[in-house]
Amino acid sequence: MLLMILEVPIGGIVRMMKERFGAALAGALDAHAARWMEETMRSVFDALCTAFHTGSLGASLLVIVVAVGGLAMPLGFAAETEPKKEVAVFAGGCFWGMENILREIPGVLSTEVGYTGGKLPNPTYQQVCTGLTGHAEAVEITFDPDVVSYETLIDYFFRMHDPTTLNRQHNDIGTQYRSAIFYTSDEQKEIAEKAIAFLTEQQKFARPIVTKVTKASVFYPAEGYHQDYLVKNPAGYNCHILREW
Repeated sequence: MLLMILEVPIGGIVRMMKERFGAALAGALDAHAARWMEETMRSVFDALCTAFHTGSLGASLLVIVVAVGGLAMPLGFAAETEPKKEVAVFAGGCFWGMENILREIPGVLSTEVGYTGGKLPNPTYQQVCTGLTGHAEAVEITFDPDVVSYETLIDYFFRMHDPTTLNRQHNDIGTQYRSAIFYTSDEQKEIAEKAIAFLTEQQKFARPIVTKVTKASVFYPAEGYHQDYLVKNPAGYNCHILREW
């Protein structure tokens, strides 16, 4: 019976494993990984044959353990490939409503609301609300640029708030509610400035865009009760609606 098992063709083992692991294996089994897998399985096969015919099971098991362990890396069984990560920071009024829209965009990995662009370290919500710290209520977005581009996020940003009202969004008034893009790279800066120029040229808004494009500085996460606020309080205050162009 053991000999019958050992005589299963290596190609058949590969096919059986591919069927067993389905999509998880299909994504990882490129030509290089397939060759690696076949060579590894052949080593296992040879080691088992040697163990059966010579009785040297101990040494053969060591070969098998090392060989099978080596499958994890090329086939991705140990862990899925980590997504690429990039950070964007936007301010456009109350951060509750902005986060509520941004978190739903495919490709956005995480969102966090907080304060940035000011001069006081570790500000509290009460301090920011005075308008004296210079901070803006903002959302820090971690996203996978292979899934959603920064250009797309910029498009969402301008569609979710009014970038023509200085230090104001609807009933929220003060510098903490200003419209601002805090870029984290020169490429982001260029994209943001081109977007503003395009929207101005296309006259998407009746009044001039006042959004400031500023280099990102320290981002201070807001207090816990602000995070995912509208998830915790679905009927809470929200002045952000995603418009269509």
